Amino acid sequence: MRSLFGPSADDGRLGARVSAARAVDLVRDGTAMLDVRERREWKSGHAPQAVHVPLGEIEKAPRRLTPGKPVVVVCASGMRSRTAAKQLRSLGFDAASISGGMAAWQRAGGVVRR
Repeated sequence: MRSLFGPSADDGRLGARVSAARAVDLVRDGTAMLDVRERREWKSGHAPQAVHVPLGEIEKAPRRLTPGKPVVVVCASGMRSRTAAKQLRSLGFDAASISGGMAAWQRAGGVVRR
C-alpha cells in the first residue's frame, strides 16, 4: 500500500513536500538543505547552511550531499525544488521540496544571509 500512496508519517521519511516551518526545524536538527535557484538568486540571499546546486546542474547534487541523510530542497517558489526533490528521490535520497520556497522559509523564521 505504501508504494501506492507514498511514505506515511510514521515511516520516518520526509515525503514529497514539507512546510517551511517544518523545514526550519528539520534543518536545525541536522537535515541537509539544497538550494536549486540560479546563481544570481543565491547571491541575493540564501540560508547559510544550504548547499547551492542550480537545478540545471542537479546531476552534481549527489556529490555535494551525504548519502543516507535527508535533504530539503528550496527554490524561489517551490516549483523547481519539487523537480529537484523528485530527481533526488529517484536516486535514493529522502528529499522533499519546501512548500512556498525562500519567502516561506523566511516567514517561518529561517535565516537568510545576504
